[in-house]
Amino acid sequence: MDIRYLKTLVTVVEVGSFSKAARALHLTQSAVSQRIKFLEDAYDYSLFDRSAATLTLTSSGEMVLESARQILGIQDSLMGRLRRIKERPRVSLCCTPTFGTVYLPGVLNRFMLESGSPVDLKFLLHSPDQALEGIQNKEFDLAIVEHCVGDNLSRFQTYSLPRDELVFVSSPKLNLPSPELDIEALLDLCLLARKEGCSSRQLVTRGLEERGRSLDDFSGVITSDDLRLTCQTVLSGGGISFMSKSLVCEYLKTGQMVEHYVKGFPHARCRTVIIEKGREDEPLLRSFARCIFNVMEVSSPI
Repeated sequence: MDIRYLKTLVTVVEVGSFSKAARALHLTQSAVSQRIKFLEDAYDYSLFDRSAATLTLTSSGEMVLESARQILGIQDSLMGRLRRIKERPRVSLCCTPTFGTVYLPGVLNRFMLESGSPVDLKFLLHSPDQALEGIQNKEFDLAIVEHCVGDNLSRFQTYSLPRDELVFVSSPKLNLPSPELDIEALLDLCLLARKEGCSSRQLVTRGLEERGRSLDDFSGVITSDDLRLTCQTVLSGGGISFMSKSLVCEYLKTGQMVEHYVKGFPHARCRTVIIEKGREDEPLLRSFARCIFNVMEVSSPI
């Protein structure tokens, strides 16, 4: 059977009407109806309850829909594998800005040295949510994200990296207590925070809520995804930030920044390598993942 008929059924259910499915598939509504009728004739069962006020599948329709999704998934996977045979090897990677800034140059360099043959590489820096969505939509082959403990990643193949430690950082000009202080000592300052969806912002928000506080209690909040700008603002004494210690380790070593811990505050997050399930045995992805673990100087599980 032509899979276009199955795709039409899935689209109708996902968008909720024949007319919307027609627009999504660039067809006439009549053509969509004809395709559904073809399926019903082929299986000799009605797929939709025509007496219902809203679009409702029959029990037979539910069975066909489940199988249709499985068949389309197999087709997508097969086409992807065939394309990779014909094309020059390539890896599309997405990672968070923190990992990209600190570790990605070393990973890319090691991978290119070890690959032994030409490989096209594409990488983008995104928030964890965008990276996961990209894996789900097959935009990326592999992702590395920092995320909060307890986040559900069960729909992916995952490999844990060492946890990422975060600290509040300030300029010595501010004369803040170190290493431990009370959150009240920071509220009179401007906080340089990451955008919504970033795990460092989520951790700050959670830590504040546990103390009956919020981001609004700081004298000001600047939201920026430019890590270099954030560091330069902190160095100048223009505010504080809650950042990965790996990002600012050199500033801390030279005394240009001071690190601060709030007792009981969440100062660590998970860091995970993520691959679409079913692709974890692909040699190119396994090789790239091993380079990640080698650069981070931990034993590779893959």
